[in-house]
Amino acid sequence: MPDAKVAIVTAAGRGMGAAVARELAERGYRLALMSPSGAAAKLADELGAIGVTGSVTKPADLETLVKRTMDAHGRIDALVNNTGGPPKGKLLDIPDADWHTGLDMVLLSVTRMAQLVTPIMLKQRGGAIVNITTFATFEPEAAFPVSGAMRAALSAWSKIYSDAYASQGIRINNLLPGYIDSYAPNDKNVARIPMGRYGTTREIARTVAFLLSDDAGYITGQNIRVDGGITRAL
Repeated sequence: MPDAKVAIVTAAGRGMGAAVARELAERGYRLALMSPSGAAAKLADELGAIGVTGSVTKPADLETLVKRTMDAHGRIDALVNNTGGPPKGKLLDIPDADWHTGLDMVLLSVTRMAQLVTPIMLKQRGGAIVNITTFATFEPEAAFPVSGAMRAALSAWSKIYSDAYASQGIRINNLLPGYIDSYAPNDKNVARIPMGRYGTTREIARTVAFLLSDDAGYITGQNIRVDGGITRAL
């Protein structure tokens, strides 16, 4: 498929990342996938994609991912920044090292990938980026202080990026999932959700695919909640 679009997906070995990879493959994308466990490389073999074993916290691994994508396909049309959860703990008990880990995982991974792919997308005169974050970005929860703080920072960063590159055809949006069935549901969480159920990884994947597509061509700099109504803010 010489005219197929090319997408990179990080943390693509399981859960939402793997669902996104499968959805994009079904829609004809050529893919490059990465995860630290090797699961993304295994999925890449199944999907006929590029597979890289590496961490979003390591700049050299990100450079390898982009280089291998460009060597194989010569372009990058879409980027899905996904990552695991950063360290947890009580707010004032969290050591500096865990804050730095969260910074690397959630914010710097996105900025580093943007530094790598933006020049490519500028030459192509277009591209789309989706960052998978969390419903708690704007309603932070005490159980996840590093995640809440870093993902709020990512939202601000993404808005600045969207303003800088919208006129040059590059869009960026954040997708904010609620409780998703990649984790086993528990009754306490389900009771908080107006829809009364966990979302599915397929629902997340389809929303990502929409945000990357031309159908979302006038959407940029936004935070799209896919949370079953759990977020209370208007």
